Amino acid sequence: MTTVALVAGEPSGDLLGAELMASVGARRPDIRFCGIGGPRMRAAGLDCWHPMETLAVRGYVEVLRRYREILAVRRRLVSRLSRDKPDLFIGIDAPDFNLEVERRLRSTGVRTIHYVCPSIWAWRGERVKLLKEAADRVLALFPFEKPLLEGHGVRATYVGHPLADLLPEFPDRDATRDRLRLPVTAPVIALLPGSRDGELQYMADLFVDTARRLHARLPDAQFLVPLVSRETRTRFERALYEREAQGLPLQILFGHAHAALTAADAALVASGTATLEAALLRCPMVITYRMADWSWRLMRGKGYLPYGGLPNILAGRFVVPELIQEHATAENLAQALANLIDDQAVRRDLSELFAQMHRDLRQGSAERTSSAVLEVLEG
Repeated sequence: MTTVALVAGEPSGDLLGAELMASVGARRPDIRFCGIGGPRMRAAGLDCWHPMETLAVRGYVEVLRRYREILAVRRRLVSRLSRDKPDLFIGIDAPDFNLEVERRLRSTGVRTIHYVCPSIWAWRGERVKLLKEAADRVLALFPFEKPLLEGHGVRATYVGHPLADLLPEFPDRDATRDRLRLPVTAPVIALLPGSRDGELQYMADLFVDTARRLHARLPDAQFLVPLVSRETRTRFERALYEREAQGLPLQILFGHAHAALTAADAALVASGTATLEAALLRCPMVITYRMADWSWRLMRGKGYLPYGGLPNILAGRFVVPELIQEHATAENLAQALANLIDDQAVRRDLSELFAQMHRDLRQGSAERTSSAVLEVLEG
């Protein structure tokens, strides 16, 4: 039996891991998958050794609060894998955790792949040195990453983005609204405050306050809030209660982010993979984020680009607003969303730009990824 160990640290990595397991497993049914992942990877057959939620932390301060716990998980994982020697280790994103695991395992003779290039083109470019030491191969999601990595001596394969293959090229807005029992003509705004409970600690009140301001300006507006866990739903519902906003015309969905983005005229999205999902579903958006002030000051000092949202990075310019940290106020966000709702020409232009991004990233990712994995696995 061939063993492949994988580690994913958040829901976006869980999705990538599940797709990878399905495509590789279809070609090599003899492979056993083990490691750390979420519900999608477990459903695909992962022998899960530890809850993925332990690793789902973002920001320096937030990591420091759980540093000992995360370090203990990594120490036990490296010890177990060094002893049992899988045929291949794949770290899915989560570079601060996975690159060190890969480096240690590779030094013992285990082949390693890092799936999702760290954003060395946006910040912390020094990580390319560790990437070169840690990974036999990097699977890159975006076309500009392969030449960048190879220029630093890192072997890379551009596989495209699985979401571009998964999501429809022509989303059916009217049918989705009908399924969600939404009026066809009323403005619909999707609110995506994040996938981690720690993110909603900083975002829930902000998103609720923004919705209240926007509803005062657009009384017929409807709001959709897809949340991925019981913890995030509880925190958002608490924010609604504490802000006395239970009367908002708002549906909380358990998951179903793609349906919410398809139905929406515009979205308020926490910076991360969800911004790419919104773009691929042709949904105009405002990107926002808040974190601990100390984390923000440290991260901002290491950045190279004036933007951090994936749609702006792929376009190479600001195409959607980004309101981060001190600029992320309910007043600013409500104004930016109202501007999008009011300007049909801007929404139409964004839809066309996002459609081109979709075509560029649709590369048959499953086939490319499984071929690269098997190539490394088979030496």
